[in-house]
Amino acid sequence: MKNPRLALLLGIFCISVFPVLVKWTPVSALSAAFYRMAIALAVVLPIVLFRKKLEFPNRKTAWVIVLCGLFFGADIAVWNIAIQKSTATQATLLANLAPIWVGLLMYFFLPNKPGRNFWLGAFLAIIGMVILIGFETFYELKFDIGFLFGVLSGIFYAFYMLLSKYVLRKMQPISFMTYSMAVSSVFIGTICLILGQPFSGFSSTVWNVLLVEGFICQLIAWLLISYATQQMEANRVSLSLLSQVLFTSIIAWLFLKERISLQMVFGGCIILLGIGITFYKKQED
Repeated sequence: MKNPRLALLLGIFCISVFPVLVKWTPVSALSAAFYRMAIALAVVLPIVLFRKKLEFPNRKTAWVIVLCGLFFGADIAVWNIAIQKSTATQATLLANLAPIWVGLLMYFFLPNKPGRNFWLGAFLAIIGMVILIGFETFYELKFDIGFLFGVLSGIFYAFYMLLSKYVLRKMQPISFMTYSMAVSSVFIGTICLILGQPFSGFSSTVWNVLLVEGFICQLIAWLLISYATQQMEANRVSLSLLSQVLFTSIIAWLFLKERISLQMVFGGCIILLGIGITFYKKQED
């Protein structure tokens, strides 16, 4: 794969299939999250060890990697629940609010504050979310568990994004992914044990879907996206990732018969426009 644009397109398509598979497969959301991480780890770990590509971090970096793994594992777990409790399209849209939460975290905790474009984009994204969910829901506070977990997923991923930037300045993406997936696997697996979620007893069809989720939607997808990120401008990659919502909604409409209303389309477009504005860079102030 030497074309970064093609790699990015294929990577986005691979992750876009995941919400539809989670919604379609009759298995616990937490079990699916565990096997997404564990299967990807089982494939990549022997490869990096055999090729001696696994770097060893210092103590500070190791602790940040642990936090990254915890936040990414929490993101996937609550996103899976959001998908099963609402729709693949809505859960994906809400999870893609992560750039807004990243900007807010930067404003409160980092010296590099977001500029005017961020606040304009955040305002539009919130307006879009209100339209998507419906004014009555916000006015009467009728938020269901799917909506709340979808928003929470985006917040967890925002923490992961900020922390991962530090780690990726210290080591190569393949080493970071391997460690992060190991921590996520242990974390989600522990939650499954505590809550009594199943690890076995699935049909052959379910196992095949879990393999696809781990190998294609996790490992292959993020390797392709990481390659594209190395070869292209980061803001272009970030903007392109927003098209995941479009791919997921089309796939969900075709295979899950999920209804897409004009209100959802209008609200979703405003959300994507707002997030897009937050990535737009120019001389400010």
